Amino acid sequence: MATGKKAAKKKTAKKRQGNGETKTESYKHSQAESLLRPDVGTQAQFKKKKPPVTYRYDSSLSPSLDWDSQNSARGLGEWLLGLIEKASTLPAPHNFSTPQEYKNARGQVAATVRGLSDAIEQLKRLQKPFLNWAGKAERLSFDVPTLPLFVHERLSTTAIIETLKGHRKKEETAQLGMFELFGDPQRSVSDQVLKAYEYKDKWVNRMILGDSLVVMNSLLHYEGMGGQVQMIYLDPPYGIKFGSNFQPFVRKHEVTHNDDEDMTREPEMVQAYRDTWELGLHSYLTYMRDRLLLARDLLAQTGSIFVQISDENLHHVRELMDEVFGPENFVSVITFKKTGGQSSSLISSVSDYLIWYSRDKDHAKYRESYISKLAPEDRPSIYRWIESPDKKMRRKMTREELAGETSIPDGWRIFAPDTLASLGATQTGGFPFSFKGKTYIPGANQHWKTTKEGMDKLAVSDRLIAVSTSLYYIRYLDDFPVMPIDNMWDDTSAGGYSDDKLYVVQTNRKVAQRCMLMTTDPGDLILDPTCGSGTTAYVAEQWGRRWMTIDTSRVPLALARQRLLTATFPYYQLKDDLRGPAGGFSYIRKKNAKGEEVGGIVPHVTLKSIANNEPPSEEVLVDRPEVDSKITRISGHFCLEATIPTPVDWEGDGVEDSGSAESHSSFVDRMLEVLRKSPVLHLGGGKKVEIKNIRPPAKTLSLSSEAVVANGKDKPVAILFGPENGAVSEKLVHEALKEANLKGYTHLYVIGFAIQPNARMLVDKSEEMGTIPATYVQMTPDLMMGDLLKNMRSSQIFSVCGLPEIELTKAKAEKKDDPQKYQVELLGLDTFDAVTMATEHRAGADVPAWFLDTDYNGLCFHVSQAFFPRTSAWDNLKRALKGSYEESVWDHLAGTMSVPFEAGEHGQIAVKVIDDRGNELMVVQNISEAKK
Repeated sequence: MATGKKAAKKKTAKKRQGNGETKTESYKHSQAESLLRPDVGTQAQFKKKKPPVTYRYDSSLSPSLDWDSQNSARGLGEWLLGLIEKASTLPAPHNFSTPQEYKNARGQVAATVRGLSDAIEQLKRLQKPFLNWAGKAERLSFDVPTLPLFVHERLSTTAIIETLKGHRKKEETAQLGMFELFGDPQRSVSDQVLKAYEYKDKWVNRMILGDSLVVMNSLLHYEGMGGQVQMIYLDPPYGIKFGSNFQPFVRKHEVTHNDDEDMTREPEMVQAYRDTWELGLHSYLTYMRDRLLLARDLLAQTGSIFVQISDENLHHVRELMDEVFGPENFVSVITFKKTGGQSSSLISSVSDYLIWYSRDKDHAKYRESYISKLAPEDRPSIYRWIESPDKKMRRKMTREELAGETSIPDGWRIFAPDTLASLGATQTGGFPFSFKGKTYIPGANQHWKTTKEGMDKLAVSDRLIAVSTSLYYIRYLDDFPVMPIDNMWDDTSAGGYSDDKLYVVQTNRKVAQRCMLMTTDPGDLILDPTCGSGTTAYVAEQWGRRWMTIDTSRVPLALARQRLLTATFPYYQLKDDLRGPAGGFSYIRKKNAKGEEVGGIVPHVTLKSIANNEPPSEEVLVDRPEVDSKITRISGHFCLEATIPTPVDWEGDGVEDSGSAESHSSFVDRMLEVLRKSPVLHLGGGKKVEIKNIRPPAKTLSLSSEAVVANGKDKPVAILFGPENGAVSEKLVHEALKEANLKGYTHLYVIGFAIQPNARMLVDKSEEMGTIPATYVQMTPDLMMGDLLKNMRSSQIFSVCGLPEIELTKAKAEKKDDPQKYQVELLGLDTFDAVTMATEHRAGADVPAWFLDTDYNGLCFHVSQAFFPRTSAWDNLKRALKGSYEESVWDHLAGTMSVPFEAGEHGQIAVKVIDDRGNELMVVQNISEAKK
């Protein structure tokens, strides 16, 4: 049995003061690859547009075969009947020379028939029972936009630790080595654009912002990942209550339905909610079916999908999964106990459910999982007897011993009398057997489970016991100290696996772990389309699986990012260092001081092995690999991607497209109407600007509107609205400034939900660049809420939201010849409160998180230092590396002042602040602007 990687072989040692040494290490999936995705700064050059993909439902599951004009199956049914009549006249096997196709009203192929048997089968399927809902019959297919994924951030705990060590980039090789800590090969912009989705890179785990349907479609059609995912864990909204499904704040973990203060105001989340739940439960079922269809295409043939759900919609989702995956691929409904019961007027609900389907049940990967039988609460009820160490006394346990209130006497063994007879009479199995002066025979129509010689062996081994008038075999509890897990999990409500609650609908870590260990191996790929607090990604990281996790909201991704960056895990020894986790973990057999089996391999003593004098078989407990206690394992590098990039001018007409031109035009019209009703722009510091005569320009390439400032002298101004879903881009601002300047406007107001850092810098420094002054105006996301909010504070729709305020200074050199180092301090942040509609200044120490890229390349943000001022997020790593660093280092990571760093080759730094709603605000500054 392999013993795994030795601690002495680790390269990233962290010296501990005093005796011993502690090390940090992360698993590397060296054998796995993924296609290159471009960085977020390359959108303007990215031209590999793909059309939307049409997915077709199984037309045989249309509403039942009732011949009336309202039934969409009528045309198909009549067509099939005609083909049956036609095919019956053909010679056997009654096949057509070419396949016959049935097209729906939209001209799409809805069914294909090759011959008589095929037509009959499809007609039969039309009459099968099915789940129907509003809108299902009217739609035999749906379209999903095919969007590229852009990398926004690269994150690596190892890189942060190396920075804390004082990692010095003296030579080019050292510089490359630093970027390798992020899993980033530092490709040129041209390489990223030309080779995107063609060139293969080393695998990096992935956190993706975007609608799960769009992201899964991108994985399928940009990256060809169909059939590559081994396990999908889907934890969708349990119901259709808006407020209870989405957490609006990073630090608020309880949410009340229909409470204004608890409403999420993220535009993407609001639009997703409005689009998804328009018809209530009917929309929910469509939402689920669409995502299940794409999930099925991503699953490997050996793969499994688990859907976590409550009893509210358990029955509906089970029927949906029958439809998508086929009832023949149903595996089980697992009931697991949740932390707290949900009160009602009648009976409390204390359980949630996992619906488990396989892609192909005949080929599904399954690893038997076990739970211990040693604990009284986990022990099967048959184990009610104990035996003295000298085997001279055997008795039933007392009530207190059974309940665990009184300890079993030292050295005594727990056992159960197990039957020796099986049903069915045989010619040789009914022999009489003498034991301690008494003769026993099996009952009527029964036979002994073993031969006469086997019975003799059991007697010699002291494995027989007479109870009343029958003879039994003694099965000790430690013959096999574990038992296979079934589909009732009552140990998931509390205990060591319970995490601090980070998210309003947080997945139980023990539940996700069991699913993963049952259906995957180390190195396999896991997908979670509903990230939440990141539990699936966390568990996958712990157990050496590759992972991808998706969410529409920035709040859960902010929580998951912090959770993974600051996590520590046991280091499970690897069988093969070169293959990494894909080579498997090491398991050995071992016992503790009490003689209990505590290793990853346990013996399985059976009646057969004793009777036949065979060595017992052994079982591997997949959740007990060997641990190297001298190594602290941290998360491997991962990246943050998004399907909501800055809009791209796909058509090359100078207009950046956010969706279709028609939808953007409609959005601008709506915003102009809002602006006419609320013509006051709040510029901060008590300043306000009122505008009038708001109208679209006569001819324009870039501008959304023109107007006149009503304050004092009437001055013509230009207005630019950013995209409905996405950030205002640098290109958009540049074109608008150029046009506004040429047309003689006195000011440009750029109005948007979000703005790209470079675009914000261009707005703020427009006068320095020789154009007209410009101001960025923040639209409150409440504009997206509509009637979801009780109160619309329309008088303060538009206001200015400031950037992070930082100070970049030159650090004092410790030695005369030391290279120049720099430090960054986060002074504060102007935040916009969507509830009070006010802009407030928040001190740097009062933000959830802020990140520093010490060598920002203008494209992807590399988190080289990470700070969590309001939390103790780094405490796990601090304890694991106790003595490795001075306490001041950890103070830095919970504060507003960075660790000193050297200038990088790009000559600029970037600071990104995460606010309470998960929104990211970023500022970029040149090293040359550092103060002394």
